[in-house]
Order: sequence, then structure tokens, then C-alpha cells
Amino acid sequence: MQVTKISASGLKREYKVVLPAADLASRLQGELVGMKDKVRINGFRPGKVPLSHLKRLYGRSIMGDVVQNAVNEANRKIVEDNNLRLALEPKIDLASDQAEVERAMEAEGDLSFTVAVETIPTFETGSFEDLELERQVADISDEEIQRSIDTLAQGSRSYEPRQGDDAVAASGDRLKIDFEGRVDDVPFEGGKGEDAPLVLGSNTFIPGFEDQLVGARAGEERRISVTFPADYNSAELAGKDATFDVKVREVGAPGEQKLDDDFAKTFGFEGFDALREAIRTRMQEDFSRASRDRIKRSLLDALDKRYSFELPEGLVAQEFDNIWRQVQSEQGRSGKSFADEDTTEEAARAEYRRIAERRVRLGLVLAEVGEKAGIKVEDSEVGKALVELTRQYPGQEKAVWEHYTKNPQALGEIKAPLFEEKVVDHIVGQAKVTERTVSREELFKPQDDEDGAPKSAPAPQIGSEDAASEPTGSEG
Repeated sequence: MQVTKISASGLKREYKVVLPAADLASRLQGELVGMKDKVRINGFRPGKVPLSHLKRLYGRSIMGDVVQNAVNEANRKIVEDNNLRLALEPKIDLASDQAEVERAMEAEGDLSFTVAVETIPTFETGSFEDLELERQVADISDEEIQRSIDTLAQGSRSYEPRQGDDAVAASGDRLKIDFEGRVDDVPFEGGKGEDAPLVLGSNTFIPGFEDQLVGARAGEERRISVTFPADYNSAELAGKDATFDVKVREVGAPGEQKLDDDFAKTFGFEGFDALREAIRTRMQEDFSRASRDRIKRSLLDALDKRYSFELPEGLVAQEFDNIWRQVQSEQGRSGKSFADEDTTEEAARAEYRRIAERRVRLGLVLAEVGEKAGIKVEDSEVGKALVELTRQYPGQEKAVWEHYTKNPQALGEIKAPLFEEKVVDHIVGQAKVTERTVSREELFKPQDDEDGAPKSAPAPQIGSEDAASEPTGSEG
């Protein structure tokens, strides 16, 4: 096997490999000898089949394996002899001359091919002792805990039909309604509902819809005029004027909700104090998670500015393609175009290309830091994360478990974020971190998502209700 470097530019290398015909013939002969005692062919005693006959029967298919093994061997030799760290799998190009390939497959001519590789850049990570980061924290007030309890109470509140002169709908009442919407006097998909619950003042319907039902009575019919929000998740309806014919089936007044031990027991807790403590614990977990997300984002921003090196074009292209597929999928789901987002496809491509480059750069930096620090993800940690994942698929736990445990690539999708979090902790542990107390609103203020998949939160559909997050189970 002859290997010659034919080009080198930046992170890219290209090699020419020549497998002499004699080498191919020798490899083929070895395979035929190895199978001679294994095959059973009518008319021949075991182990007595002539090699020439085996070659005539199986030579072509065996040579395919010989060539594949030789290509794999060449790849390993190139990587090991040149001490390369590959960004992606090598790209193999066989000779364009089909006659040459045919002669090689018959072991009558040399086989030549090129191996193109792209390597991981070499760079120094340096020390992080001079890196300054801010950890934002927020205090949990009794008022915030009470608001969460009130939300739970609102979600579990009972309603009694209003009677007599008191039967008109007021803010806080729950109505049951039939409705049908029209745009330009034409019904639209998703614009019809029957016996739909609606709490006036909950702002779960289109802005202005609920206000026009205040004062309504059971059995009353009203025509309501509204305008869909400009950012509504259906492009066909966004910004459009609409009318709804509404029939009020029931007007229910909220019943008294006592916040006591009995109330707490409906959520699986022994008493009201246990419920309050569970809410505090859950909120503390949410606050801690938000605080970590913010310092992690600050760290990634700092690392993105700190390092500048050539990126493997193949990795960037791969990451961009992943992002772009998600963008196109989201557009297909929402019906929105780039023009609806006040941009163009060209500008969007440029922006997502920048994000792809950022992700690749950060991925390489974190991988290098983790490798130099000897950071490992234990099998027990992967197992624990996988158990948590399977719990998200009730009734499918076994199938999910087998999918990941039998698919190394899928299991890597669980391991990668665990490794990333460990590296982030390692760097934060070395950096100069100052703590600043902020408001809850600032702590939970949305951040631009450049490090994860592009997300677009859909606006609530007509008639949807945002369910309150409820702590459930025992207080243990």
C-alpha cells in the first residue's frame, strides 16, 4: 500500500492511496484459502474445492470486502502515521476510470483512490482565572409563593351556575360557550368550538374576546368582533379582523376556595404547610436553574469572544444544515415566511450560518477543555439521565430504554450534554464569579437562543387554557 500526501490547505488534507494488483491478489487469495474449508459445494469433498473454482463463484463479492477492508486500513494508517484528529469521517473517491476499477476488482490492475480529511484545529485553551462572570440570583418572597398557591386555587376552583338577577357574567366567572369564527365572512379552521370553558379575565382567548362577554347571561347569543394578534401562530389569521358568533350555555360563579389542610390534601400533601414548603422548594429549583442558565450563557458568550481559530468547514456545514432543516420545518408548521419575520432568506441564512459557526467553535473549545481536564461522564450518570428520560414516555419506557442502549449514537446524545455541563462547572469553578441579586422578572427574562435549536413558541390557539404548574405527590 502506497500513501502519498497530494495537498494540504488549512485543516484539509488529501492523500492518494495505491493498492498494487499483487497486494489485491494476495489479499483475495488469503480470503479464498480461509473459506475453502468452510464452504460446501456439490461434487467436491469438504476442503477440496479448487481455489480457482471458488474465485469464479465468489471472487467478485469477496473482492468487494477486500477493497473495503483495504480502504479502512488506509484510513487508519493515514490517521495514525500523521497523528491526525479528524473532524468528520474521511471522504473516499475511487478512480473515475471505470475500466481501472474493473481491472482492480479482478486483481489484474492497481486500485487507486483519494482520501480527503478535515482535521480538528489545534489551539491553546489557557487559564480561566482571569475570566470574570456574574451569577444572578433572586430571592423568593412570601408574596410569590402566595401567588403560586392562588394559581393552584384558581385551577381547582368549583363554579356554581348563577341564578336570578345575579345571573350576568362578571370577571372571574367561568362561562361555557359555543362559538364559530369567521374572517371575511368565511369560517376558518380551528375557529369553532362547543361547550368550551372560558374564565373571564384569564386572557386565554384572543385579546378583546373575553371583555365582550362581560354582562352576558346563560342562553344569550352575541356577535363579537376582534383582531388576531400580528404574531398569531397562523399566518393566515395573523393581523386579520374576525367575528365570532357566541352562544353562552352557562354562567358559573366561582365558589369559595379555602386555603387549608383539606385544600393541600387534594394535591397529595399532608397539610397546608407541606404544600407551601413544596412550592418553595420547586420555586428554588426553578430559580437555581434560571441562574445557572444565565451564567452559562455569559460563559459561552465570553468563550466565543475569547477564541479565534479556523473552523472545520464540514462541521459548520453539518450544523447549518441541521439548523436550516428545523427552520424550514417550523415555517411549514406555522405557515410563516421570512417576509413575515421582516427578513429575507439570504439574511436568515447568513444569521444561521453565524450561529452554526458559534456552536461549532464552542463545541470544540468545551471538548478541548474537557479533554485536558480529564473530565469523564460515568456510565452511572448516563444511566440515571436515561431513566429520567424514559419517565417522560409513560407506557413506552422499555422501548425508549432499548432504543438508546442499543444505539451508541443515540446514547451519545444523552452523554454529550452531561459532559458539557461538567465542563461548564469546571470553567466556572476557575473563573472570578461575583453574585448580584436581581428581580424575578430579570432572572427569567428570555435569552436569545444561539446555543440550542431555534425555537418559536406558538401563540395560544383559540380556546386553549394555560394549565398551572402544580406540585403533585407526597411531600417526600
